[in-house]
Amino acid sequence: MARGFYNPTSDAVWLAAYAPKNIKDVLDIGIGTGGVSLCLLAHFPEVKITGLDVSPEMLDICKKNLSLNNAHINLIKQDILNWSTTERFDLVITNPPYFNGTPAQHNAHHNADITQWTKHCCARVKPKGYICMISDTLCADKIISVLDEKHFGDIQIFPLFGAKNSAERVLIRAKNGARTGSTIFCGTSMNNDLILRDGLTIDTLLTTLRAS
Repeated sequence: MARGFYNPTSDAVWLAAYAPKNIKDVLDIGIGTGGVSLCLLAHFPEVKITGLDVSPEMLDICKKNLSLNNAHINLIKQDILNWSTTERFDLVITNPPYFNGTPAQHNAHHNADITQWTKHCCARVKPKGYICMISDTLCADKIISVLDEKHFGDIQIFPLFGAKNSAERVLIRAKNGARTGSTIFCGTSMNNDLILRDGLTIDTLLTTLRAS
């Protein structure tokens, strides 16, 4: 991948690996340099992806990365917090800018209100469609609260552990209009080679673990 103002981390790999099967169209909100979407295409080559980002610098690098990988994504320069559209998708996937600190130099979102971000993401999901997010654990309660308010169910929570005894990241997937409750999985290491090296999806990983 072309390097830019922001370079994808393993968060992008984990987020793409948590996408559900049988999706046809996807909205990647805050696509950045394209890491999540390119990983998603590796799992589901036929899926149609629209990428949204407010930063022209990010989108320029994303275009280069798409060309390097012979991939096509419909890129839109727009802010999810004020995007005027009625279009909705089978899956909305996002790695929101939940971090705080010194403002970034790439004109992308920074220190975003995670509650408002999640609400706008939910609005772009089709009935019976999915939302999939990765977050710092400190933001998880805000995300789950919005999902409940917006009538998303079947909330599946997958913790990721680093060197600490407590989870450092959490993957959250939910279905629009589902009535089933929440599931919290046991999670795994953020350095799990089955995901990061071998390219398994998390659903496949869970099946493998149950069978072993």
